[in-house]
Formats: sequence, structure tokens, C-alpha cells
Amino acid sequence: MAQNRWPKQELSDFGGSCVGIEVMGEHAVVVAGGGPTGLMLAGELALAGVDVAIAERRANQDLIGSRAGGLHSRTIEVLDQRGIADRFLTSGQIAQVAGFSQIRLDISDFPTRHPYGLALWQNHIERILAGWVDELAVPVHREHEVTRVAQDGTGVDVHLSGGQRLRAEYLVGCDGGRSAVRKSAGIDFPGWDPTMSYLLAEVELAVEPDWGIRHDAVGVHALSESTDGGSVRVMVTEQHLLPSTEPTLDDLREALVAVYGTDYGIHSPTWIFRATDMTRQAASYRDGRVLLAGDAAHVHHPIGGQGLNTGVQDAVNLGWKLALVANGSAPDSLLDSYHAERHPVAARVLQYTMAQMALLRQPTDDRTKALRDIMSEVLRMDEPRRRFGATMSGLDIHYDLGSGHPLLGRRMPNLDIVTSAGPRRVFTLLHDAHAVLINFGEPGALDLSAWADRVRLVDAKYVGEYELPALGAVAAPDAVLVRPDGYVAWVGDGSDAGLTDALSRWFGPPSVGSALVRAEPGRGVSPPGRLAAPGPGGCPFPR
Repeated sequence: MAQNRWPKQELSDFGGSCVGIEVMGEHAVVVAGGGPTGLMLAGELALAGVDVAIAERRANQDLIGSRAGGLHSRTIEVLDQRGIADRFLTSGQIAQVAGFSQIRLDISDFPTRHPYGLALWQNHIERILAGWVDELAVPVHREHEVTRVAQDGTGVDVHLSGGQRLRAEYLVGCDGGRSAVRKSAGIDFPGWDPTMSYLLAEVELAVEPDWGIRHDAVGVHALSESTDGGSVRVMVTEQHLLPSTEPTLDDLREALVAVYGTDYGIHSPTWIFRATDMTRQAASYRDGRVLLAGDAAHVHHPIGGQGLNTGVQDAVNLGWKLALVANGSAPDSLLDSYHAERHPVAARVLQYTMAQMALLRQPTDDRTKALRDIMSEVLRMDEPRRRFGATMSGLDIHYDLGSGHPLLGRRMPNLDIVTSAGPRRVFTLLHDAHAVLINFGEPGALDLSAWADRVRLVDAKYVGEYELPALGAVAAPDAVLVRPDGYVAWVGDGSDAGLTDALSRWFGPPSVGSALVRAEPGRGVSPPGRLAAPGPGGCPFPR
């Protein structure tokens, strides 16, 4: 992958603040933070041929503390769209993980190939993503934490710990809830201050504890065996809100005694950290050439397991858009759609998280218990279960792309289709992170010539129902334009009305002087220039 893409410039060219600061490298995009969101974004950009690098404060991918513990259905689908879902599925445990305030939601009958979640700790998720990113040859600047940023009309100076810097056309802050990128860019982070704190830890115990979840007047507590069988995972709500400083083993002992009457002889902690229910969201996900994703853009209590999943899906929404802009195929204004689409999604996550916590406060109070009993009864009903299950699993995300067919703005189902090249599943067409126009009508009926370098055209047949989570069956389309993130940008109804506008809106202006390219009968797939060759994600079609 290309490095140092611009001619060497003197330090003074970037302003007095950079004089004397070593330039480590220049990239089209720098991603601050090598957690799940940053890794996913870097992989998306690399698939599109963008010169991207990661700046990561850790010396390696080791994660002290397995903070998040699972993937929801839509996130598994997103990974399936890139052909890497099996790497995660073989490492974790498939389970019904969706729930609302610890009220289980069974999605096993949902219309998806992954009607379940995956129990897999964040350290394993990061390890697998890091392996994928390494295969894509993305450089990672380790032990280099982003400390501040300064942007101008042509790029961003990314200042690092140790007195060095990187230069980039665009910078994406994936550096967590205390994001230095967000603070340095001056992006507001409004929301709600914490009202409670709790400790999470992995330790060893001297005596057998009372396993399972416990509710009391303070909140929720839990003790469970870790996967290695030798240590114990602890979650204990503290009696009073404490600052988010580094906790000690004595803090954990005190919290356990307050709840259980004993500390069970805890010793040999692998990790301990304190978290709160602070709930905040960036006022804007973009400030010029600086963007935010993941926890840098939104933080909340981990109830419902939404944080990591929302961050990964932020990355997949932003990645292809930023790639088109960085590669010069689309205008900079395309990046505004990132905030327009993802900010409402996270705002709803924050709303649902706060609602779930309201049901867990003072759980021994008779009024709270009555409300939980009623909510449990409601969520056992089929329609509420389907609606809440689709929301908590991420399968009901709907981007407002205008009125029209129910598929518009929603995830494209992973259908079994038949092309002249043979049977395919829709997600295999997205493995290389490029858009695809699937024509279910007369072969050769749609003209994609002016966007053939950015969008693949596939003639296909499908016999079966179209069913969407929470909505049910919908009418079969004659054609669909599927974005690289798997969401439908245009639906055909027997004509190409609106197709040109949709292509221009999402993939930039038409190529000047491009040759006419049609999906020819007997071939099924039009060769879209360089996209016809297998990319790093494995194009499903032969050369």
C-alpha cells in the first residue's frame, strides 16, 4: 500500500506550530485508535485501496479487561458482508443475547441467516479484526497516542505522544470516550452526567461464591466463572457514585463486602476497572477533515451490549464514503451523510440504554418490580418481541433516504440468487466493499456505464419472498442498488427512474467519456474495470 503520497514538504509549510516536529508519515487517512471501531474502519478503507494508517497507544493488541462481551445479529451480518464472519463464529458461542433491561428477546425466528448473537469477549474480537487488518497491510503506529490535532485547508496534522506527528487528508477519531481527537477539534459532547458507578474485574477467589445475578436496593451485581475456569468475573454496583479513577483491589473488596457480606478472599486480579452510566453523544460527527466514530462519538452504560456493535457499524457506514472522497470519486459533501445517518442511530441507542437502566434502578422496590413484571409480559407478546428484538439486534436500522419501497434505506437481505456465473448469496457480492446494482428484470436492461468503475452490475434471478425483520413480507423489487455497507440506496419498479440520481448522490458524478457497460445475457456480470479482479476480500466472480 502506498506510503507518503505527497511530495516532501518543509515543516514550516504546515505552520509554526509544527516546526521542529518529526513527521513519521503522510497518509490519505489516519485512524486514531486501534480498537474494534478503528480496526473495522481501517479494513474498510484498505479494501477500497485507500492509504490508511492507525495510530494506537498500546504496544500490542493485548487488551487489559474484556469489557464488551458479544456481537449482535446485524454486526455478524456486516462481518458476513466482508466474508470474515466465520472467523468470529468459530471463536465464540452462538446464543440468544438480545434483551431489554435483562429481559431476554428470542430472535431465532427472524428472517436472517444469523438469528442469534455471539458471546465473544472484546479481546478476541480485536485479535480477529487485527489479523484481518494485517492481511490488508495496514500500517499501525504503535505506542503513539494522538494528543492533539490541527487542520487546515488541505489536511490534518496529527500530533502524537513522543513529540512526533502524522499528516493526513482526513483523521477519524476512534479513540474512546475520552477522545483527544474530539476534544482537540472542539466538538461538544453533551449529555447526562453519571449517577452511579460500578466495578468490573477478573479475579481469583479463595472460597466458592454465590454465583449468578443479584439485585438489591443499590443495583445489579453478578459473579460468574470465566471461560478458563480458573478465575471469576465480577460486576458490583458501588454504594455511592465514585470518580472514574483507576480502582484498587481494596475498592473491590469494600464493594463486595457491602453487597455480599464477604469479599470471598479475592486475590490475583487480572484487571479491574470502574465504569459509570454517563451518557453523552457528540454534537457533530464531523468537523471539516476530522470525524468521530465509536465511543469517541457516543458513550453510555453497557446494558444491552450496544456500544461495540454501534461503533463497528459506524465504521462500515463511514468507510466507503470516506474512501470515495479520498480517492477523488465523490465530493467532500458525501461525508455529511455519515452524521445524518449515524447520529440518529446512536441517539436511539442512548435512549434505549437509559430506559433499560431505569428498570434496573432500585430493583427491589415494589414499584420497579411491578413495572419490570409488566414489561416482561409485554415483551413475551409476539409483536413487541419482534419490534424490540429487531431494535436491540440492529436489524431494524432504517436510514431516511426518502419515500418509496420498504427496502429503501434498509439492509439488503442475504438472498440466494442465481446469476449466469452460478448461484450466489447477495453478501458475497459485497466482500470487496464495493456497491452492486442487482437487476432482477430483463438482462441488459440497466445502463451502468458511467459508474462502472465504482459499482458492479449483476443480472440475477430470485424466486422467493422478501421478508424484513419487524416489517414482515414486502413486494419483490425489479432491481436494487446496494451500497457497500449493505443498505439499499435505490429500488427499481420496472424502469430506471431515479437510478441516475441515486448513483450520483452516493457514488459521485458520472465518469467522463466512460465506455458503455451493460450486463450481457449469458454473462450475468459486467466487468467494472479494476473491480472485476478479486480484491483483498475475495471477489466472488472469476476474472
